[in-house]
Amino acid sequence: MKKIASVIMMSALLGLSGSVLAGDAEAGKAKAATCAGCHGAAGISSNPLWPNLAGQQEGYLIKQMKGFRDGTRNDPMMSPMAKPLTDADIDNIAAYYSSL
Repeated sequence: MKKIASVIMMSALLGLSGSVLAGDAEAGKAKAATCAGCHGAAGISSNPLWPNLAGQQEGYLIKQMKGFRDGTRNDPMMSPMAKPLTDADIDNIAAYYSSL
């Protein structure tokens, strides 16, 4: 009985942890319009200097964008673009690109 309760609890926690990353992809699509100039309209860059964002893991995108915004990661183009983004903006943009 304890084992079943542990499995149910672990499943609930895992399900909850997945929803923590869930941003609003539609809101992210609108906010990502400025990203399209470098990363492509559908998140596929035509320039090898800029990475494809489509299909990247949501948590990875969040970490990288927050790094640019907060200064733990620096890039002359991305850092100023990320600076005004809120946590919600970043979550939404990451949800959008990870959904592609």
